[in-house]
Amino acid sequence: MPDVSTILMITIVIGAIAAFAWPRYQLSRAVEEPFPEAWRKTLRKNFPVFRRMPTDLQLQLKTRIKQFIHEKEFIGCAGLEITDEIRVTVSASACMLLLNRDSDIMSDLKYILIYPDAFLVKRESLNPEGLPVEHRHGVLGESWDNGKVILSWDDVLKGNKDFNDGANVAIHEFAHQLDHASGATNGAPFLGDAVRSKRWANVLTEEYESLRQAAYRGDETLIDKYGTTNPAEFFAVVTETFFEMPKQMQAEHPALFTELKAYYKVDPSDWIS
Repeated sequence: MPDVSTILMITIVIGAIAAFAWPRYQLSRAVEEPFPEAWRKTLRKNFPVFRRMPTDLQLQLKTRIKQFIHEKEFIGCAGLEITDEIRVTVSASACMLLLNRDSDIMSDLKYILIYPDAFLVKRESLNPEGLPVEHRHGVLGESWDNGKVILSWDDVLKGNKDFNDGANVAIHEFAHQLDHASGATNGAPFLGDAVRSKRWANVLTEEYESLRQAAYRGDETLIDKYGTTNPAEFFAVVTETFFEMPKQMQAEHPALFTELKAYYKVDPSDWIS
């Protein structure tokens, strides 16, 4: 008969195995569940680009949405009640960035905070005398490196329903999360090898500087001039353009389009009119 120490050790090992296996089992169950009909209706209503996507990408998107909803916690702010409509709509935007990619579902991201509409944030800056001054301004979304994304529900809906203007706050903020997966939010997401990273740096640096010069001259640009803020914002902005205005980007910025197509592993020009 095993002694007490042996029994204790076996119990600890079994407990550790169970603690590791149980979340994976729960995830497997969640992903294998049929995609609810109510969720399909939500996609058709609030994420109409879904109907234009090839069947294989539609199936991938639905699977990833189920996993995303299972793994992330949605929190309503300013009195907003979180519903399945909100979960599915927001998850669709996030998961569109993950199609055809052998990657986790933004594992560092834990919480999605949703406000009814644009919300106020506090910022501190220095006045002309060098003293800190606190001020507030309205924003549509934010992405933090501590596992949080904050979104305006009203603007998520607007961005999804007008999927041809290059402006989509949900895509923008979730692109920041992908950027941060490399360890820093700096416009250089994890690419896997040095050759790709060097090519990416060359192309995006050149495009970033071109946008800054165009903004300085007051030229019209396909890419939103907010991308001149810094390289991280440039990556998020060109991601919006890539998914919403791919044909225009391919025509006007072919090298940039090629890099984003290789990174995201999809070609939206096949399904965006």
